[in-house]
Amino acid sequence: MMADPVLVTTLLFGGMIFFLALGVPIAIGLAGISIAMIANFWSPMALSMVPMRAFSTTSSFEYMAIPLFVFMASMLQKAQIADDMYNAMERFFGSVRGGLAIGTVAICTIFACMAGISGAATVSMGMLAIPAMLARGYGKDMALGTVAAGGSLGILIPPSVTMIVYGLVSGTSVGKLYAGGLLPGLLLAVMFCIYLLIRGRLQPEISGGETLRHYTWAEKLSSVKGLVLPILIVVAVLGSMLTGIASVSESAAVGAMGAIVSAIVLKRFHWKGVVEACHETLMLSCMIFWIIIGASALSTFYTGMGAGRMIESFVLGLDVNRYVILIGMQLLLLLMGMVLDTVGIIMITVPIFVPIIIKLGFDPVWFGILFIINMEIGFLSPPFGYNLFYLRGVAPPSITMPDIYKSVLPFITLMILAIVLMMIFPEIILALPRMLF
Repeated sequence: MMADPVLVTTLLFGGMIFFLALGVPIAIGLAGISIAMIANFWSPMALSMVPMRAFSTTSSFEYMAIPLFVFMASMLQKAQIADDMYNAMERFFGSVRGGLAIGTVAICTIFACMAGISGAATVSMGMLAIPAMLARGYGKDMALGTVAAGGSLGILIPPSVTMIVYGLVSGTSVGKLYAGGLLPGLLLAVMFCIYLLIRGRLQPEISGGETLRHYTWAEKLSSVKGLVLPILIVVAVLGSMLTGIASVSESAAVGAMGAIVSAIVLKRFHWKGVVEACHETLMLSCMIFWIIIGASALSTFYTGMGAGRMIESFVLGLDVNRYVILIGMQLLLLLMGMVLDTVGIIMITVPIFVPIIIKLGFDPVWFGILFIINMEIGFLSPPFGYNLFYLRGVAPPSITMPDIYKSVLPFITLMILAIVLMMIFPEIILALPRMLF
């Protein structure tokens, strides 16, 4: 049975909104819509496609990197690597107005280069940095916003798990995406730090209070040892990947082993921590893969019904500048990021967007990084941004959700400004991929 692509599109997005309103997990909602649509519009016999599609998608060698990077992030938390980095950054930046916030962004950037997921840095820094900054006279919005925004860098700076999913779904080289995401990630970190430095000068009362603690050079240099192991892990993971020595999955294995070795060297290795890390890896990886399974079956059905081609022909037939279409796509991604999971958005939109982008003459790597930054904004966007709930879980009881919502708004503005800069100057994204590939 064939159906009008317009009807299919209406049922698809209407069903998603309905399930979200009921509070159904996105993975279950996507799988339920997939099964109902395949059985009704194709045939119950076609349901055999679902497990075959699930197996062929999730058994991809590149997807092995996801649990490995999640395990690495969890082991780094168990080894208290973030504690050592925070102590070092506090000594180097604590005597500057807004310095603790700047140091927190720096740690989140390093953590992003090691972990590949947003939650690791957000949770670690939420537990460490927020109480420390509040105790030292920092305002709630500065402390909360810094941790939320800094933690979000984990999905943009390689080795990003989100980029692996995007690359496999879009057919874009993950290595090129990793190379393309490095400079934009560092640019965002620098923009955050400049904003915090300026705000520290303008509002000293919420940027360290009246008195700042000063450390001697001996104290600063003694804390540098806390940065050695994290930097070695970053060099091992990114170096092996960007130089072509290892694939994405192999570099993930290097990182996982590096996290274990770091815990042993620091004498913080214990089996309880390993078991907890494995459990966290299993839970988070299963959540990601269930979303991938449900969304991949749905996107296969959706494109098979011709809806993707209908949207493509409609968009390409519009008599408007191609940048208008690009901006329209990004506005849609921003709206979807407020209510949907990142992996779900990738699985639903990428098969439709990327062919249009290529036919419009845009570079797919360039668009991929813009897409990922929009997903990064989604991690901070009320009401359902992941980092907002990570913070709620680790912040002191006096912190409310409105406090958290308010704190991220300046950083969302900076991210949108960064997108505009990268649209005007695409070499910010493309310089490194062209150099390395």
